[in-house]
Amino acid sequence: MNGTGRLRIGDALIPVFAALAFLYLLVPIAYTVAFSFNDAGRTNLIWRGFTLDNWADPCGAPQVCAALVNSLKVGSIATVVSTILGTLIALALVRYRFRGRALANLLIFLPMSTPEVVLGAALLAQFLSLRINPGFGTVVIAHIMFCISFVVVTVKARVAGLDPKLEEAAADLYASSWQAFWRVTFPLLVPGILAAALLAFSLSFDDFIITNFNSGNFTTFPKFVYVSATRGIPPQANVIGSAMFAIALLLVVGVQVFTAARRRRR
Repeated sequence: MNGTGRLRIGDALIPVFAALAFLYLLVPIAYTVAFSFNDAGRTNLIWRGFTLDNWADPCGAPQVCAALVNSLKVGSIATVVSTILGTLIALALVRYRFRGRALANLLIFLPMSTPEVVLGAALLAQFLSLRINPGFGTVVIAHIMFCISFVVVTVKARVAGLDPKLEEAAADLYASSWQAFWRVTFPLLVPGILAAALLAFSLSFDDFIITNFNSGNFTTFPKFVYVSATRGIPPQANVIGSAMFAIALLLVVGVQVFTAARRRRR
């Protein structure tokens, strides 16, 4: 409302645009959740009635839980390895001066900017030239490769934001380099490392294109959904997708609540 008491057009349109934007973002999620309760039968394209049977037996569709377990295994290994390597690379790029540092800073972005089709095809060509059959191991190697860049960028931002005077103060108190890192620097890096790990896991769990090139007969959950789409995605896939969304939402809410509680204690 302006000074003359008249409602400006912009003030009226902003809520409308915001509502349309949220509707656009949330419709696919709402569809996935709604059709997890569909009494679908063999196909899950048309609403046939409400049922809880899909949630009572999420492994009811053939191979759906096996594919989920495969994705969780690949995502866990790729997250742990890429987070460790990416954190070490980020620390080296921010804290140390060495020949080729500027080039390394540039090259670390290449996997992020390269189309996944190119990465997937290039990795497959290398595996085949080395006579390595595509499967679980090649998928893990591929996921670690593209997750490292995202971890480096995320942790780098956190390392660059740290005040070096904190470590200098620790040194003034006779702390060794390792003690200053472990007791001062590392606890401050933990939020950034956790954020990078969550990002790496979500990227690995969600990846289809690179996985499809390098998986052979090995099936992950996204690949299962893609293959199932040709004959109708089972409602159990919607159940798993909805559960993953709920877990991610709970994690985000939990982190926000924890952060707010820490700020109030300060």
